Amino acid sequence: MSVSRCDAAEAAAVAPLFDQYRIFYGQPSDVEGAHQFLQERLVRGESILFAAAAEGVPIGFAQLYPVFSSVSMRRVFILNDLYVHAEWRGRGAAKLLLQAVRDCAAAGEARSVQLSTAAGNAAARSLYEQAGYELDTVFLTYELLLEKA
Repeated sequence: MSVSRCDAAEAAAVAPLFDQYRIFYGQPSDVEGAHQFLQERLVRGESILFAAAAEGVPIGFAQLYPVFSSVSMRRVFILNDLYVHAEWRGRGAAKLLLQAVRDCAAAGEARSVQLSTAAGNAAARSLYEQAGYELDTVFLTYELLLEKA
């Protein structure tokens, strides 16, 4: 199993996994839309995409979005997406992806990597805590929904 950073040309290989990820969150399947979305983000430099592969076939991915902290005047990465195909869960792919995320953020001299997960997702919470992520109990997150998905 290996993890590598993807460029726009590799978006097509990750698109089916990205589509499965979106389906998990209640969205309709749209592999072509997933491909276009990933490719656009990568071409524009708006995201960083890592893929985990087994025998050359993508089995999982992590996608980071770079932002900045005005207070620290440093880069912050948002780990927006982490997904491993159901057949490969529990075999270390997510841990490898999280290590790639950490290494990328450290190399970019980022202040932190932030993420959100469902309060009831015990497996994800345990994974993140084992990787060194700490629950923020100080700040609340608000969202202004501009249109229904």
